[in-house]
Amino acid sequence: MDNIVASDSRQNAIRRALDHLDSGEFQTILARRVAIPSASRIAENKPDLEAYIHEEMIPPFERMGFSIEVFENDLAPGPFLLATRLEEGTDLTVLQYGHGDVVAGLAEKWTAGLSPFDMQERDGVWFGRGTADNKGQHSINMAAIEAVLSEKGRLGFNLKYLIEMGEESGSLGLEEFCSEHRDKLRADVFIASDGPRLSLQRPTLFLGARGGMSFYLEANAREHFQHSGNWGGLLSNPGIELCHAITALVDRAGRIKVKALTPGTIPGNVREALRDCKIEPTAHDPQIEPWWGEPGLTAEEKVFAWSSFDIMEMECGNLAQPLYAIPPKARARVQLRFPVGVDPDAIVPAVRSALEEEGFDRIEVRDPHDAIFLASRLDPDHPWVKRIAASIERTSGQKPAILPNLGGSLPNNIFSDLLELPTIWIPHSYPGCLQHAPDEHLPISIVREGLAIMAGIYCDLGEGEGQ
Repeated sequence: MDNIVASDSRQNAIRRALDHLDSGEFQTILARRVAIPSASRIAENKPDLEAYIHEEMIPPFERMGFSIEVFENDLAPGPFLLATRLEEGTDLTVLQYGHGDVVAGLAEKWTAGLSPFDMQERDGVWFGRGTADNKGQHSINMAAIEAVLSEKGRLGFNLKYLIEMGEESGSLGLEEFCSEHRDKLRADVFIASDGPRLSLQRPTLFLGARGGMSFYLEANAREHFQHSGNWGGLLSNPGIELCHAITALVDRAGRIKVKALTPGTIPGNVREALRDCKIEPTAHDPQIEPWWGEPGLTAEEKVFAWSSFDIMEMECGNLAQPLYAIPPKARARVQLRFPVGVDPDAIVPAVRSALEEEGFDRIEVRDPHDAIFLASRLDPDHPWVKRIAASIERTSGQKPAILPNLGGSLPNNIFSDLLELPTIWIPHSYPGCLQHAPDEHLPISIVREGLAIMAGIYCDLGEGEGQ
């Protein structure tokens, strides 16, 4: 960080944050947090959700002078923590967010010598469940807050930090919690860290998220399997019928054929912002297939400004032990990722209508079975975008990528729509981190840069830089 140009207190706060990493203390803390198997989709891990809040979140926030409130919600798999620090003589209030739950460890699928809940370092990378999603990310932010407080004695703004324990379960109960406690969460801006950067090397802002909806398509022809030698050619095959039905929704090159499932157009300033962003797969990533998806769009526009339709799983017959019989039914779980401009209430009716128009009236479209994430996006020209981007550039010496929204889905709409806040996400991960997969990891280089960036942002917020 030799290119940092800043006031003494700002630079000293950044140095304190980096010393926290270099001393090994940050690694020790993160390893302890990773060791808690807080998988919110596994019922027997519910005590671990409580432990993460009470053992790993409350003590450091209290040490930093935050008041603590813990809330339960019948819909949520775990508690909500709201840590609040109010400072006299300050007008700005910032709301931050993170989640302490993780997906299942999948221990048997990790590389030999690695384990999901035993954080280990290899070649400048920390491996462990939650290192990237999301324990490592909110740990970076918390360490940066503490560095600024240690240097300056105050932040210079009010800070509210919300930690939930059910994001990997669809953030069940988060909307109800935020609605019930709207006054407690009142702020001027929302800043959070989750998801990946555009690339390993480039700091990134994203301003919202694509929506996400999953539902089932089913072909149910009869009750039982029937011998293919006796009935082949006489009975319909649900697998074949379902495959052809899907082609009424998306063509062989991944282009969505149902207008209501896409935004139709891309706003000019969104397209302009994406011109400065480039998806660059690393040697370990799959390579982009330009022929797939909506023709005429750049790779960046396909992921960040358009919809994608995918089959997640399919079932037909018994592949593990073939029966040589015509299957009675077939089923596929499909997923639509969609940006602002797609009406989520119109998705399933549009799918049903498209199938009926093509003669696939026997295909059943089951209503969404998981939580639906709604699309959201802050205007790329918003003053808060420029303010945070300037702070990042001041610290890192490079202009951050500004993504109008993440390609994945997050509960951002709860903060942007329900709480009516401008939303800024500063991710401390990268696309190849293998979040949700075996061998999830976090490069220490990103931790280092993230600590500096966040300490710089907190200092600039406290000093009113860029207002």
